[in-house]
Amino acid sequence: MGIDPQKRYTATMDTSMGEMVIALDPIKAPKTVNNFVFLALHHYFDGIVFHRIINGFVCQGGDPTGT
Repeated sequence: MGIDPQKRYTATMDTSMGEMVIALDPIKAPKTVNNFVFLALHHYFDGIVFHRIINGFVCQGGDPTGT
């Protein structure tokens, strides 16, 4: 799978604190965005715990075991 680097990508996450929309930047991080989009389309992140979120800076998670 390959993303279109000229396209704008967003990811919407439903959390216990409400909905969060994440902007993905394929110009700055094409491989990262491609990987994220591929995994999201295959439901990899469904039910995954994101343990650290700092507004405007970082979102960390992705361990399928939640550990």
